[in-house]
Amino acid sequence: MMHVFPAASTKTLFTLTQIRNTLALHEPQLVVPSNTTRQAAVAIIMRETRQGPQMLFIERAVKEGDPWSGHMAFPGGHRDPGDPSLQAAAMRETLEEIGLDLSHAQYLGALNHQQAQPRGRVLDMLIAPHAFQISGDPDFTPNYEVADVVWTALQPMARNEIHDTETKPMAGVPTVFNGYRLERGHFVWGLTYRILKTFFATLDPNWQPPDDEE
Repeated sequence: MMHVFPAASTKTLFTLTQIRNTLALHEPQLVVPSNTTRQAAVAIIMRETRQGPQMLFIERAVKEGDPWSGHMAFPGGHRDPGDPSLQAAAMRETLEEIGLDLSHAQYLGALNHQQAQPRGRVLDMLIAPHAFQISGDPDFTPNYEVADVVWTALQPMARNEIHDTETKPMAGVPTVFNGYRLERGHFVWGLTYRILKTFFATLDPNWQPPDDEE
């Protein structure tokens, strides 16, 4: 059953032009890695449609031992020794995971680094989100790591119109998590939800999700 949350202000209407302009000036908060810190990057991919901006998510394939098994996520993964930057890692992983070449996409900028905390366990691992804009309706060729590729409208998330909760086990204890309920029942929560909250707050410092309200 979907929970009804109050929507954000009707003024919350992010355009790709605004996103480009804001991220061009944004100075992301970066985690300084140690010699043991694992580094990863994800690609926040958007496009313009007649109905407004859309954002791309993947559903990760179910894999034993993967802390993000079956989660909704942004394309991405670990930085390889051959990757010249975390941005390059996000681009390479996107090509490998869904067959989308971002070399001709418009790079919009970087967001604050996130720390990996799967199922409440804090890992010595940083995740660097990088935003891109593409055009058209590309075909995807998901690899074995990806179960589904989903485009979803940006505004319903930004305005918290599809904010929802879902109960999941945390160390064997049923725990309620906040997130966004996408089409076909997909639930965006955890790390990806934290990245989205950072993204929207970067675009509008007054933006606030229901779970942060007093």
